[in-house]
Amino acid sequence: MEKRAWIISVNMGYGHQRTAFPLKDLSPTGEIICINDYSGIPEKDKRIWERTRRGYELISKLKRIPLIGEFSFFLFDQFQKIFSFYPKRDLSEPNFQLRQTFSLIKKGWGRHLIEKLKENPLPVVSTFFTSAFMAEHFDYPGEIFCIVCDADVSRTWAPFDPRRSKIKYFAPTSWVVSRLKLYGVKEENIFFTGYPLPQNLIGDEKMEILKKDLENRLVNLDPKKKYIRLYEPLIRKHLGYLPSESNHPLTLMFAVGGAGAQKEIGMKMVKSLKKRIKDGKIRIILVAGIKEKIKEYFDQNLKKLSLGENKNIEIIFEKDIKTYFERFNEALKKTDVLWTKPSELSFYAALGLPIIIAPTIGSQEEFNRKWLLKSGFGITQENPLYTSQWFFDFLESGRFAEAALQGFIEGEKLGTLKIKEIVEKQCG
Repeated sequence: MEKRAWIISVNMGYGHQRTAFPLKDLSPTGEIICINDYSGIPEKDKRIWERTRRGYELISKLKRIPLIGEFSFFLFDQFQKIFSFYPKRDLSEPNFQLRQTFSLIKKGWGRHLIEKLKENPLPVVSTFFTSAFMAEHFDYPGEIFCIVCDADVSRTWAPFDPRRSKIKYFAPTSWVVSRLKLYGVKEENIFFTGYPLPQNLIGDEKMEILKKDLENRLVNLDPKKKYIRLYEPLIRKHLGYLPSESNHPLTLMFAVGGAGAQKEIGMKMVKSLKKRIKDGKIRIILVAGIKEKIKEYFDQNLKKLSLGENKNIEIIFEKDIKTYFERFNEALKKTDVLWTKPSELSFYAALGLPIIIAPTIGSQEEFNRKWLLKSGFGITQENPLYTSQWFFDFLESGRFAEAALQGFIEGEKLGTLKIKEIVEKQCG
């Protein structure tokens, strides 16, 4: 397909950048524009973005401090709170956070980038609401698309005056579609696409790459064949015959969020699994992302456990976000269970990856957690100190295998292709 859109993201955590990454080949340069860190960004714009990013990371870290930290995070979270869906009512009135955002935009925040993009007004595909609002406010002549990154969405994501807005939304869930309508977004401006997953983990519409990886994963996830025997016709319908053995050892990945929270959970898990790791019963991947301090934390604690050089433990760390995403995606091909807080990675359950759900950070993640549990794609973590007990209980019962196949069958897997198709059709 012809390259024909500006892909815009923001580097606050990994969520918005991870969402944009599978769409980078739509860009005429093959690059993703980072709205808070692009070449030539005015200093005054950068200062606003830096205050926002530092505040988010500080609050995420403070949450771990009893009482004071928890209370501080509670106050912060009220500004991004998602209100109850029922009873259905008009929720189009702008909230405090949205009013604050627009007060800055009206003073010129973001104008510089939008004026630059007007020189070649390709469609804009943004993974963050602020850049979509900026484009519309400064009269961008091309189409403006916004990708929602969570299973539910706060009022802040919808435009100030949604009934007059031209911004079009890509929704990852049917629930987001309904929520945007309550916020006043016009039905014709909402597309239910699913979340944009990495295409190299899926393949084309036939999903042959994904199916092959899932076949090997299911063998590891059901060592006693309890689930496989019970649902053999269903498995055969969607995947065909499973191999007699997997092409990789049982592998558990633990992913730390962009703000670096919850790294301690990962090390409690490793400590509990120490003997099984040494015996080659399980392989562990610890994801530090692009945070060198997280990598150092993992390295130091692994040495204390005499696991520093163990071949059954891998740390994923890269200095740049692009290489990190590439390495992370490649590692997922031979990962059997993903343990993470319910961020945008919740949608990776559609790859046939059962999710162990770490504690939530923020209102949006709480809705992602509920979505994972209701869908049957995820399982709430038990005490990490006893991982060696409950993890293998779940494994031997076939519980992980059930979550994997349910995520694959019911999850939306072709979001990337659908988004590209809509952009081409709308702008062709």
